[in-house]
Amino acid sequence: MISSSLPEVPNLSDRILARRQGRIVEELPPLAARAEKIMYAAVH
Repeated sequence: MISSSLPEVPNLSDRILARRQGRIVEELPPLAARAEKIMYAAVH
């Protein structure tokens, strides 16, 4: 699933992959992933 609605992502996912420029830059467990952490991983 790809979503721009970050608050729903942890509730619907088994794992969260943050991508930047087509590459996976971080894998986050749903229980630890907040919208701010997901966006930080995707941008930095």
